[in-house]
Amino acid sequence: MLFIEYPKCTTCQKAKKWLDENKLSYTDRNIKEDNPTAKEIKQWYKMSNLPLKRFFNTSGLLYRSLNLKDKLNTMSEQEMIALLATDGMLVKRPIIIKDDIVLVGFKISEWEKLL
Repeated sequence: MLFIEYPKCTTCQKAKKWLDENKLSYTDRNIKEDNPTAKEIKQWYKMSNLPLKRFFNTSGLLYRSLNLKDKLNTMSEQEMIALLATDGMLVKRPIIIKDDIVLVGFKISEWEKLL
């Protein structure tokens, strides 16, 4: 299982604590140091069955400074994937990738059910 996080993110810290408490093993990846590639984002997006917009960190400073709330509606899927691949701080976290499961964000009920 791959756990993608930003270590300073409090939600990521809570998620990591939950994984540890539930004795789930994972490989840790710092999203700021090792940003997901466009290929990875596209693959995870397809596996997740989520709208691509869910992969954006809408509460992040970079998201707001780029005015993405207004721009995403006019962007193509390809443009959004390329943009997400430019900076890990644009990507919602944490992300879990396990087999054919992709979880974006930390929702305990979802994680309990799928992990």
